[in-house]
Amino acid sequence: MNEQPLKRASMSTEYLGGGKPLPGRTRQATGGKRQRGMTLIELMTVIVVVAILGSVAVASYRSYLLRANRTEARMALLRVQAAQEKFFLQNHRYANNSELTALGLAGPTPNGMYNIDLQNVTATTYTARARAAGGQLKDKADCQTLTINESGTRSPADSSGCWR
Repeated sequence: MNEQPLKRASMSTEYLGGGKPLPGRTRQATGGKRQRGMTLIELMTVIVVVAILGSVAVASYRSYLLRANRTEARMALLRVQAAQEKFFLQNHRYANNSELTALGLAGPTPNGMYNIDLQNVTATTYTARARAAGGQLKDKADCQTLTINESGTRSPADSSGCWR
C-alpha cells in the first residue's frame, strides 16, 4: 500500500536529468503537454507594431511622391523660361499664352499634375505659373503654385523647399 502513493507522486512530477523534480511543475498544471504557439495578446501586439510601421511608411511614401511630382512643374517652368529667352532673342518680345501653346509648352504637364500658363506678359516681362492639379492638390499649400519670371525669380522662395 505504501508503493501506490509514491508511484502517483513520481508520475505527476516532471524531472530534470538525474531524477530531480522541477519545483512546482506537475503534469496536471500543464495538462501533460508542453504549450506551443502564440497567445492572442502576443499576436495582437505584433499586429499593432506592423500597423504602426505601415502607417509611417505610407505617409513617408506619399510625401516622397508629392515632392517627386513637383519636379515635373519645376522642369516645365524651366523649359518655358528657356523658350521665352529664345523667343525674346528672335522677336524682341516675350511670347504670350497662345504662342507658348503653339510651341507645346503651355497647358498641362506630361503627367497632368500641373497646369502651365503665363501671367503679366508684356514685351519685356512675363511670369510663368504652374498650378497643381489632380492628386498634386494634396501637396502643402505653399507648393501648389510655383512661378518664375523673366529675371529668374522663383516663388515661393527657395527656403520653402518647394524648388528642391
